[in-house]
Amino acid sequence: MGTVSKALSLLSYFSRQRPEIGLSDLARMSGMNKATVYRHMSEMAAQGIVEQTQTGKSYRLGAEVLRLAALREAAVPLLEVAREQLRHLSDATGETAHFSIIQGTKLNALAHHYSTRHGTRVTMEDAEVLSFHGTASGLSILAYADTAFRDQVLAEPLTAHTPHTETDPARIRDRLNEITQTGFAQSVGGFEADVHSIATPIFGADARPIGALAIAAPVARMTPDMISLAQTELALAAQTLTRRIGGFAPADASPTPEETTA
Repeated sequence: MGTVSKALSLLSYFSRQRPEIGLSDLARMSGMNKATVYRHMSEMAAQGIVEQTQTGKSYRLGAEVLRLAALREAAVPLLEVAREQLRHLSDATGETAHFSIIQGTKLNALAHHYSTRHGTRVTMEDAEVLSFHGTASGLSILAYADTAFRDQVLAEPLTAHTPHTETDPARIRDRLNEITQTGFAQSVGGFEADVHSIATPIFGADARPIGALAIAAPVARMTPDMISLAQTELALAAQTLTRRIGGFAPADASPTPEETTA
């Protein structure tokens, strides 16, 4: 590992749970001696990548990281990255993949991708407004949303899109608790008849959900094997998309791809 790589590797030890780290702890975690760690951190501090705290006993990420993050966001827009994952999801499952995003108190379908594997498929409308309570995407978001947002959504009149739409807030809350146990939400005919969808949330920099990735298929094609495949692919895509937009998944969020196949 080169000098630059060794220095940059020290940044990987910072996290939301560990925003400040002392010199001795960095040396212990990295396996480098304190003199080497001190030299690397001093050089990065001179460039604004890290900075010392007011006490001078620990380091934290510096303002230069924010500037670089802003440039990264401008260079790689959310929609562009989402479309990459949608193409992969659709190709891997042979079904419709879509990405929705929270805009105020609404859930808007932002992008989708169709597979050509089947003659019949679930279709989407551009900028379609989805319901939080009737869709897998909406339910996956509510499961990880803060209490105030969840209460606001469930306090509004809940439309019965089909005979299978759950509109009882108490029952919906029970479902949300179940979703946090698996990381996935499912809706069978809840928004559109004969459509079975599976979704998992995407998280922003504050570890709150900003949207969801979903796979939607005709009910007859959503077999147990397809559900397992969809969950595996969704977990990987959500993890990738969250990471590439600079987001952080909370500790109780969706499982890793390895966990879905256990």
